[in-house]
This record gives sequence, structure tokens and C-alpha cells, in this order.
Amino acid sequence: MLRTATTRLTVRRSAGSAINASVANFSTRASVQQQKTTHFGSKTVLESDKEKLVGQVFSSVASKYDIMNDVMSVGVHRLWKDHFIRKLDAGARPGSRPLDFLDVAGGSGDIAFGLLDHAKARFNDTKSTMTVVDINPDMLAEGVKRCANNHYKSDPRIQFLVQNGEVLDKIEDNSKDVYTVSFGIRNFTNIQAGLNTAYRVLRPGGVIGVLEFSKVDNPLVNTVYQEWSKFLPIFGQAIANDYDSYQYLVESIQKFPKQEDFKGMIQKAGFYVPDPGYENLTFGIAAIHIGIKL
Repeated sequence: MLRTATTRLTVRRSAGSAINASVANFSTRASVQQQKTTHFGSKTVLESDKEKLVGQVFSSVASKYDIMNDVMSVGVHRLWKDHFIRKLDAGARPGSRPLDFLDVAGGSGDIAFGLLDHAKARFNDTKSTMTVVDINPDMLAEGVKRCANNHYKSDPRIQFLVQNGEVLDKIEDNSKDVYTVSFGIRNFTNIQAGLNTAYRVLRPGGVIGVLEFSKVDNPLVNTVYQEWSKFLPIFGQAIANDYDSYQYLVESIQKFPKQEDFKGMIQKAGFYVPDPGYENLTFGIAAIHIGIKL
């Protein structure tokens, strides 16, 4: 009699444990499902994990950044950047106050130094300031190193900050005149949040300029481009001993919104976008987007 009662009690406890375990597993699955996800290349990951994963990619390629862009664009990225800077045509005009530039995801310093060079060459501007921000300390260190080795060495007008471009919590509202981001916004976890923040930190009349890989508008060129893209991770392995990072970079381009969709996101952030809203470069392999905070 006692043995039977004990057996029944054991069975009940086992059943109760199984039920509790099932409830716990269901709750865990539900909790994970409730967390927001995003893309990391072709993979779906938790939003909370993407920043770390992207950080690993750019820490890996920081010292090979120029080579990376040369491989991905066959060197044309240098011409795109020069055109981007000229298109912004930003600099202190004679008689106007100096400008406050903000270059986001700009760790390498390419756009930052180019903008200051252009402002000096065209407008004799030697007073405008430049703040370079990047979420990745290794990329930012690359820019600091380049600055120390060029003609901007010890220039008090240039500041480097480790900052998340979606937040920019060290940048005050309505404090910048020109916001640029070059080949970096596609790596944001939340691109719309980044654009909203750009609107916050710009002064009325301020300009946002985005240069980013985009969607090819010619079917024949697109076919060739897609085939070329398949070889980029192989080149990454050969040149930088890093296949996975280059594979992510190719996939991140494929996931970036189409030109019209990205134009709509800039408008959603509050910017006025002059027609036609963007300029395709090399059949749309890259595109320049401009917005104005009214």
C-alpha cells in the first residue's frame, strides 16, 4: 500500500516536472520570438547581437580598409568619394561663419580630410570644424593614425569620437551644418533610427549627404556585377586572410534598400529631398542621397 502510494507520488512529481519544463521552454521560445530581429548579411540575427557582429567585421578589416574598398569597387570608390565631396560643395563662403562638419562611420578619415581640403581649396576656409565618429574603435584608430601622419596633424579643429551613429549621445541637438556617411549606413542595426538622429543633430538648413552601395539599374551590368560579387570573398581571403568579413560585406550591399526606398526613409526622418532625390554612380553600383533640414 505504501509502495503504491509512493509510486503514484513519484509519477505525479515527474509529470509535474515535465509540464514545468515544457512551460519554461515555451516561455523561452516566446521570449526569443518577441525580441526584434534584423539581417546580418544573409543571416537573421537578434538586433541586440548585430552591433557586436558588425564590430567584429570592421575590427578585422580596419587595417585593410582601403584595400577592401579597392577590391569591392575596382578602385572606383576613390572617384565616387571625390564626386561626393564636390557635390556637397560644403565650405565657409567668404563672409559667412565656419561650418561644423560631422562624418559618421568615418573612422578611416577619407571623407573628413577630403571635405576640409575642399573647403580650403575652394573657399579658403581654414576655420570649419570636423567631428569624426565611428562605433568601432579599431576603425577610428585608423583615422587617428592617418591624421597624425598627414597635414592635419595636431589640428585642433578635428575631433575623433567613438559613437553609435544611431544615437550620437555626445552630439548636441541642432549643432552641425553638414552630416556625411560614406559606405557605413548599411551596417546600422536600425537605419531609420540613424537618419532620425541625423535630423536631430543638424541645424535648420543643415545638409545630410549619404554615399552608399546601391542597386544597379542596368540588367546587363547587374548580371556582370552580381557575378563579380561572388569572387569578392575569395579575394578577401587571398588579400586579407578573411573570407567571412568580405562575404558579409557583399551580403550587406544586397540587403540595403533600393534607391527610391532609401529616399523615402530620408524623407520619413523629416528631411526635404530635392528632385530627383539621388544620383546613381556607375549604373547604380553606388548612389548619393542628399537631404536638407528645413
